[in-house]
Amino acid sequence: MSKDKQQPIFRVIFINQGQVYELYARQIFQSELWGFLEIEELVFGERSQMLVDPGEEKLKSQFEGVNRSFIPLQAIVRIDEVERVGQAKISEAKGGSNIMSFPMPPGPGPSNN
Repeated sequence: MSKDKQQPIFRVIFINQGQVYELYARQIFQSELWGFLEIEELVFGERSQMLVDPGEEKLKSQFEGVNRSFIPLQAIVRIDEVERVGQAKISEAKGGSNIMSFPMPPGPGPSNN
């Protein structure tokens, strides 16, 4: 199959509840829900490997049955188009790294009732 006809694969890295998720998907696009990125057709590594990675298995079970996932734009760290699927994983977001949350406007002030 020529490279022109292959469906692209995207590595999507985002932060969720203090953890960094790295997933692979065939479809990503801006959602109709304002402020979200849609990812579809999640791709996981080949099952023919003898070793089973517990982190990837955790992700597979967490996203089992999910057709589409909506990720808040401010949680996105990076999106890359890659040649092949790597290992999906979850890792702890370490303090002092170069991953920083997108600045958000301050919330509503205290109520003066």
